[in-house]
Amino acid sequence: MNPIERALGILLLLTGGKLVPATALAERFQVSLRTIYRDIDRLIALGVPVDAERGAEGGYRLASGYLQPPVALTRNETAALLAAMALVRSSRTVPLAAELGSAEKKLLASLPKSVHGLLKDADRIVGIEPIPPDIFHSGTKAEPTEDWQTALDGFMAGILDSKRVRFEHVNPSRRTVKSHDVEPFGVMFDRDLWYLAGRCVDTDLLKVYRADRVRSLEVSGLFFRPDKDFSIKSLTGGAWLSQAMRRWEKEEDIAEILITPHQARKLSADWYYRHAIFTPAEDGRVLISIPSTERARILPLVRWLGPGAELLGPENLRQELAEELGVLKSLYERSTFDKSA
Repeated sequence: MNPIERALGILLLLTGGKLVPATALAERFQVSLRTIYRDIDRLIALGVPVDAERGAEGGYRLASGYLQPPVALTRNETAALLAAMALVRSSRTVPLAAELGSAEKKLLASLPKSVHGLLKDADRIVGIEPIPPDIFHSGTKAEPTEDWQTALDGFMAGILDSKRVRFEHVNPSRRTVKSHDVEPFGVMFDRDLWYLAGRCVDTDLLKVYRADRVRSLEVSGLFFRPDKDFSIKSLTGGAWLSQAMRRWEKEEDIAEILITPHQARKLSADWYYRHAIFTPAEDGRVLISIPSTERARILPLVRWLGPGAELLGPENLRQELAEELGVLKSLYERSTFDKSA
């Protein structure tokens, strides 16, 4: 057996994931330990990630994920995956976008040439209607950036390697930038935005971060043990937002608005405000408490609710709204007078 054949044989033996002692390799190929060491060095020089562990129970194995077992897919299964990829690509940002492209090429290579032309550009035959702009919650709109893609890819890399990630998170309402050390658990797509879910090391809390607000993300060298009980499904259906609202109530100033029962029912159907706190008031109305005093969020909400909604606080926003309504009142009174004249 020549060195190339032996190196290939060693490579195949190391794909099982278990440590293989050098003595076992030497016995298997009937060569000396020195020869095995040279063969391993040759594989490493060629870029093969061979992990070595010293000690009595040590040995060699390939780095996790280097070689994957072959997967046999039918033509329809492959076409289904290509169609799904077309749907995913219609999103403005996707996890591991570069790897998605290379995976698509491999899937296409496995198909008969007769359907290559049809599925080469699967998005020509599979369409998805983009999520319409949300005028009322316009603050949730974000344009994709290189930082956004880097954050999403890095977070996925941390999940796959079970390594912590470090990044800076921008809070536009507070106008602050805070550093975070996180054990990444999963990613979630909601209303045209990607969210990153993981355990904050400093607070030991499961938190969700908007990917477009993450900057300078890097995968650290610190491993963590993934939570086997975690599922991203536990955060879907608005559960992540409800949990975040409860945390924000302890951290942020609160805006309070008295509304009618009809207005309360309207807000209870809203994807965002239904997670606020609704408390019955003495006069039959409902008090809604929102963990934000951001002008751009609270004033448009009160205007949208219209008559029957009273902003109780904060006082500075109440005064600003009163001045605005006074100007509108004067405008409409003048318009009525001008028409009658």
